Amino acid sequence: MKKFLLFILLFSGFIFGPNFVFSQINEVGGNTAEIEQLNKAIAEKKAKIKDLEDSIIVYKEKIKQTQLESTSLKNQMSLISNRIAKVELDIKASEERLEFINLEIEVLSLEIENKENLIKKQKMILGEMIRTLYYNGNKNYLEIAATYDNFSDFYSELQYLRTVEQSLGKNVTSLQIATNDLQNKKTQNEEKKKSYENLKQELLEKKKDYNDQKFLKQDLLNKSKSNEKTYSALLNNLNTQYRQIENEISSIEAEVRRKLAEQNKLSKINDDITKLSWPTQSRYITAYFHDPDYPYRHIFEHSGIDIRAAQGTPIKATASGYVGTAKYCSSASCYSYVLLIHSNGLATLYGHLSKIIVSADKFVTRGDIIGYSGGTPGTVGAGPFVTGPHLHFEVRKNGIPTNPLNYLVKDY
Repeated sequence: MKKFLLFILLFSGFIFGPNFVFSQINEVGGNTAEIEQLNKAIAEKKAKIKDLEDSIIVYKEKIKQTQLESTSLKNQMSLISNRIAKVELDIKASEERLEFINLEIEVLSLEIENKENLIKKQKMILGEMIRTLYYNGNKNYLEIAATYDNFSDFYSELQYLRTVEQSLGKNVTSLQIATNDLQNKKTQNEEKKKSYENLKQELLEKKKDYNDQKFLKQDLLNKSKSNEKTYSALLNNLNTQYRQIENEISSIEAEVRRKLAEQNKLSKINDDITKLSWPTQSRYITAYFHDPDYPYRHIFEHSGIDIRAAQGTPIKATASGYVGTAKYCSSASCYSYVLLIHSNGLATLYGHLSKIIVSADKFVTRGDIIGYSGGTPGTVGAGPFVTGPHLHFEVRKNGIPTNPLNYLVKDY
């Protein structure tokens, strides 16, 4: 028993000493070679991702430069082509990041396995120590001395017991450290798995972005018939529609707000409009407020955010208020939308609706369904120059469009 315990003590000092590294794990049944190979693959992925990110920056600069040039069909096609190339690189970078995270998960899983094995061995060591100390703890010095023929052997036994006691304390501390480290690695592993799933979803959205940009390019070619004059006429028509809609919304909001104020209805709304709910289940934004990458920014600023939502997705009121207008179009060439009037000068607008189920002057509460999303090219209410199903969402403060992300709650 004594020789076995001495071996255990030496073994524990070897494993849990301050200079413990992975090469030592391998000697006690670990998997250093596999971990080193995975770490090498991780480094290669990191370098590849860096190269792709550098290429993406180049295309961002090309897009920025093209936006500064004069408006023409040629420049617009160049702009879209650069966006397509950028999205392609984004997709490749996301795929590499997915593989990168997956390799990190594999490394963490192996490290967790190693740590669990070490903790198991350490518990065995502690068990032997405790049993030895318990056995000798029930004897006094005279009883121990009586079992030895000379004082030298008796003294060695005492020194041995002291060594066991000292090692017990050290190994208990080592066990605690190893247990904490194991928990940290498990937490890291769970976080990596969540990141993997989020990035996987993001990749699916980027692939949709790619299809949208390709459609936009082809649609523009078809509508303009590759003719600069035709393209110019299309832009003028688009600009005219935008101005008409903007003037219509502004005048309706002002009139409805005046009537509601006279009836003292807005002041009775008890809802926190500083924290708007999201109008959709989706949180993926395809175009931001005053987005520098918006395809037609040279005609007008993008006055809201575009949230990707499949055709027919329920659209909900982001706060309680009154329906200022519910404009429904029966053709694909015009724009369907709902305008809600809230308290404190706030209004919200929901555009590209395929179906509207509320009417003017109706009161709606936060979360009520007001209509269904559209935006699929060629469908009713989509309007001109749309690339795919989405919701155009605006927040207006005192009649002026403002960034919706300053109001929407961060609930994800």
